[in-house]
Amino acid sequence: MREKIRNGMERLLSAEMGLSPEKLNEAGTVFSVCTGRKQPYIKILAYRNCVAVCTSEELSAKIQELLQGKSRDEIFELPFVYGQTIHYVPDGEALGKTLEMPGYDSEFLYGREIQALKGLTGFENSLAFDSNGTTPAKAACIARDGGRMIGAAGASETSVKDVWEVGVDVMHGYRNAGLGTYLVRALTKELLKRKIVPFYSASVTNIGSQMVAARCGYVPLWVDTYGTILDGSSAYDHIVCKLCL
Repeated sequence: MREKIRNGMERLLSAEMGLSPEKLNEAGTVFSVCTGRKQPYIKILAYRNCVAVCTSEELSAKIQELLQGKSRDEIFELPFVYGQTIHYVPDGEALGKTLEMPGYDSEFLYGREIQALKGLTGFENSLAFDSNGTTPAKAACIARDGGRMIGAAGASETSVKDVWEVGVDVMHGYRNAGLGTYLVRALTKELLKRKIVPFYSASVTNIGSQMVAARCGYVPLWVDTYGTILDGSSAYDHIVCKLCL
């Protein structure tokens, strides 16, 4: 299972960063160009011993010059790096542990079954519906208390069809009782049964979400920054604009 999960994640990261799996497994800093970006763009990722830096073409040469000789920590501390997210993958052994539902009704939904929840609000991390009533979620494990929906873990497709991202929401008043952990773990097990590789993401500042990942048997695999479009809206954009000159 671990090899399948790692292969799935490397396919996803390769697609997102424009790098081959071989490059992602190199030690040091590697660079790629994100074609089709009309505005200055940068995204940075740390995977195993590699730091991958993907930029728009106009920034490529200057960013490579700027990062020459810098360590991983120095690169992630650059003033124009926006936000950092930790991404987790399942650990098979931890997932095998038994976990009981904390006193509520639960249900697994897949594919078109999720449309029954159309119009749902307050579950932006797991089952966000847009103004047209659609959601990227393709699978979900939901919890109800007397018919009222109180929690959900949802999984959405990525650019790699058999790799899905898991998110979770638990309503106030029902948190800190193990509900989020149960929902994520139950959804993860179901996805793995269906030959889908799940991963879970948490901001580096969201300790609660990181704790859910750990309790669900997830382990961290990579960290990345937001894919930042430097369109002049940030106070730090002038730093990158100078690089373009």
